[in-house]
Order: sequence, then structure tokens, then C-alpha cells
Amino acid sequence: MAQEITDSKLTQLARWLTDSAVNGIGPLSSSKQLADEYKLDKDYPDNDSRVSSLINWETSKNFGTGFLTGLGGFVTLPITVPAGMAAAWAVQARMIGAIAEMYGHSVKEDRVKTMILLCLIGSDMTAVLRQCGVKVGRKVTESLIAKIPGKVLVEINKKVGFRLLTKAGEKGVINLTKAIPVVGGFVSGAVDAVSCRIVGNVAQKMFKS
Repeated sequence: MAQEITDSKLTQLARWLTDSAVNGIGPLSSSKQLADEYKLDKDYPDNDSRVSSLINWETSKNFGTGFLTGLGGFVTLPITVPAGMAAAWAVQARMIGAIAEMYGHSVKEDRVKTMILLCLIGSDMTAVLRQCGVKVGRKVTESLIAKIPGKVLVEINKKVGFRLLTKAGEKGVINLTKAIPVVGGFVSGAVDAVSCRIVGNVAQKMFKS
């Protein structure tokens, strides 16, 4: 069933994703709790090793249909998307949040939440920032995000939500051929391992810097 995607819904989508990272979703713990598990493990020589292990573990997981349907939190999702897609976004956001925490960033800060969302869209983050009037050099860094006013962060968050839906549409899952996009279609109930690894690597580079 088609639905109109408004700015309000895009803002709610961004908030839902960051809430999934900050608080966890369903049986999954929060990103801080996940990070603490790795930080308490003394087998790792440094945070780089912890983050690499986290990315490998999250990538290797097999989120089948049974697991996805067991996740809670989808009732509050502001946009109707298949559970598999929503779960992939939520799980990756949680992983990014844990990476942020391991490198000393608090996922409760607005700028860090925006950084989490930007990591979800990978290489598209530069284009989104430029659309919002942010001057971006060769790479996106924490210091760059720290200089962005709060109102602009809100606009960035909305554009990230729109970009996620657009990227899904390019895969034939969502049709966004009109000025006012329409959401529909189906997606398999699994996390894309390749996408998860790319997102994880982007997050490691951003938060480490």
C-alpha cells in the first residue's frame, strides 16, 4: 500500500534509527552495552582490534526471518517498510553506535547520532552534507560535524532517511519515481553482509579520526 513520505516521517525515521542504536531493539542490547562487552574483554590489545572483531561478528550473523520477526520495536516505525529492511538498518545503527562508544563518543549526543546516520549511507554522506550547505573536504570527520548548527543537523537527519529509502528503491524494493516518493515492495528478511561490512568500515574511519 502506497504512502506519502513527509518531512515529519523522515524525521521520525531518523529518530527511530538512532533510538535503535542508543537503546537497542527487541532482544538486542544498547550500543553502549555492546561496546562495554568488548571493552571489558582484555584479549584485545586495543580498540582497533575490538572494532574489527565487532564488524566481523555483525557481518557474519545470519538474520533469518525467524530472528527478524522476534525483534521488537517495529510497531513504532513511522514508515511502512518490510521487517528485513528495517532490521538491517537498526542492527547496523546499533553496530555503528558501539563503534562510536569504543572510540570514546557518547551516542546520546546529537552530533554523534547524526554521524551514526551518515555512516548508514556510506559514501553518499558527502553528497547529503553538501545538499545541506556544509563544506566538505576529502573526508567527513568528527570536527566537521561538531561545527554544524543544530538546525542543520535536523535537515541532515531527514535527508539521510530519504537517501536510505532512495537506495532501497534503486534495488527495486521501493519506488521513488515521483517528487513525493511512494514506499512499497518487499525485501528479503536478512542483513546484507557486504553492506554491513562497508558501513562498519566507514564508521571505524570516522569515529577513530
